Amino acid sequence: MGRLVRKPKLPEAEPQSGEFGGMFQTRARPVAAAVPGDDYLVRTVKYIPAEILGCSILVNSILAQAMVAGGDHATMAGFSVTTIAVGALLVGLILTPLFCWYVREEGDAWVVNAVVSTIAFPFWAYLMGAVAFSRFHDGDLAAILILTFTAVSGLVAPIPDQPRKEQEQKSATPKEGPRLVESLTA
Repeated sequence: MGRLVRKPKLPEAEPQSGEFGGMFQTRARPVAAAVPGDDYLVRTVKYIPAEILGCSILVNSILAQAMVAGGDHATMAGFSVTTIAVGALLVGLILTPLFCWYVREEGDAWVVNAVVSTIAFPFWAYLMGAVAFSRFHDGDLAAILILTFTAVSGLVAPIPDQPRKEQEQKSATPKEGPRLVESLTA
């Protein structure tokens, strides 16, 4: 099981085997079985940007301590702590899709995972009490938002890849226009 959501794979037709010789080739083609992607529950878990949230919790705990020590007008290095907290939230939003790209493997739907995880990050940061949201944080609202978002995010399933055989046939099909014109002029 990879870190990111896996794409389902459609069945792919395998080439004919010539085990009976040239004249008696079988017309039946064995078909590889379809590989299902991740199910609803696995997707809901994999869309949580846990690694980025872990770093965010560490940064926000430092910023929360500065807020406790200095009050609402606390500063760090001459900057308001709330400004630094908003900057940290934006950095988390930028790092989430980059992390999804970095840990991707063959068969992962990393783009879908990056989009959903990036949208999920502020919801989870709000639930965890990020300092950027301290002025309007409500624990009950945060629980409702995260439950709703998590239930809906599991419905986002990646589109399966098309089998290679069909793609090759589509790209190898010649256009009829130029040949027809060439045969009429010859």
